[in-house]
Amino acid sequence: MPEPQEWYFRAGVGYPSQTRIEGSGPGAARYCDFSTGSFVEKVEVWDEPRLLRFQVTESAAPMREWSPYGEIVTKHLHGYFVSREGQFQLTRLANNHTLVDGTSWYQHGLWPAEYWRWWSDAIIHRIHTRVLTHIKTLAEEEGDCPELR
Repeated sequence: MPEPQEWYFRAGVGYPSQTRIEGSGPGAARYCDFSTGSFVEKVEVWDEPRLLRFQVTESAAPMREWSPYGEIVTKHLHGYFVSREGQFQLTRLANNHTLVDGTSWYQHGLWPAEYWRWWSDAIIHRIHTRVLTHIKTLAEEEGDCPELR
């Protein structure tokens, strides 16, 4: 994926840069590389070309702190924002169009919860937008893509 232009990603919020899958079908390993490290995922459902669902087994830090002292590792970057699972679902629409729906399930242990939930949801939405925009670009570059119908 191209480098992000959005200020929040450039300011340190983790963003996806690439994914890869080793194997196929349920049990395959999926790696989602972020600017802050890799999410390691186990494929639970592989219903090609309709549904890919995976469970997150290892998470990357949600962001990089800015510091004049180099990289710092703070407590709130580990275990307070936990990605649990995700999926991509494709739905056939009229006129050879396809709806691609990305969903993530996560939890956080930050206080006050309602305040941080607003920020977490907004960041997850922006990550989804980045990924889905990239998928759209790739699909449109390939032209007629029968596996997406």
